[in-house]
Amino acid sequence: MGQSILAGGRAAIPLLVQQKGCGQAQKLQTSNIMKFKNLLALFAAATLSLEVASAQTSTNTTLNELVRQVSAKIKDGKTINSEAEFATELAQFDFLIAAQNGAKTDEAAQIIYMKAMLYLQVFENNEKAGEMMKNLKDNYGDTKYGKSAGKIVDKIAQRGESKKLQSALTPGKEFPDFAEKDLDGKPLSVGALKGKVVLVDFWATWCGPCRAELPNVIEAYKKYHAQGFEIIGVSLDSDRTKLHDFLKKTEGMTWAQYFDGEGWSNKLAQKYGVESIPFTVLVGPDGKIIGKDLRGEMLATAVAKALGK
Repeated sequence: MGQSILAGGRAAIPLLVQQKGCGQAQKLQTSNIMKFKNLLALFAAATLSLEVASAQTSTNTTLNELVRQVSAKIKDGKTINSEAEFATELAQFDFLIAAQNGAKTDEAAQIIYMKAMLYLQVFENNEKAGEMMKNLKDNYGDTKYGKSAGKIVDKIAQRGESKKLQSALTPGKEFPDFAEKDLDGKPLSVGALKGKVVLVDFWATWCGPCRAELPNVIEAYKKYHAQGFEIIGVSLDSDRTKLHDFLKKTEGMTWAQYFDGEGWSNKLAQKYGVESIPFTVLVGPDGKIIGKDLRGEMLATAVAKALGK
């Protein structure tokens, strides 16, 4: 599993579950399992905290059963991105919320929080999840769930902005360039390589999925570099020495790297709305985007085609 803004088959920032770099069937299955584990752990921890604080209540018992129902559906691979699939469970959440009669307690806030996380993690409906989290922040601010909701609201807003940035990185569009310096202090940009096929590769030494894909990237580089294929690495590492040592011991990884030591707050990762790695953008000789997240044979094929091979 990769690390996670939002975790899955590639490293992602911690909040939402994502799964990239595999076939559609595997993608759905792995994503479902990850969501099941994440939600189950989240609900169990939250419920346990209330049990420690006070005796088990009928509401808490009902919530536990509701959590089991939701988790079972996710584990069984239901159509989890559809609210209709969870209509019964959502109605139960609403019943539990109404039964609190507006009480501003941890127990009441917990129910709203769990429903919000269902929208956030399972339905991936940021708008509704954001509304519920804002309600918690504004009206249940003295509860522990209300206090944590503010940070999640900020993350949701950040993810929305990332999606807007990502929408600009579509095939056929001009690549929105950057002008930075590489590890050696030399100017670095895609524009400076115009006329060549360029892969902008967001990665990190600590990212398992990135390292797993690296042999394919190196192979493509070795095969097509002399014919006009270039790579610009964008490292989300925070330790320059670890990055330097990794590059030194990895044969064939000789392309330029951008590094600013800011991890997920990397300047270029922020510019392009990168939420999970590995993330790549392939740019053609004309400066226009060919594709994103091309891996393995798909990368080699796309590079060969762009070079006219």
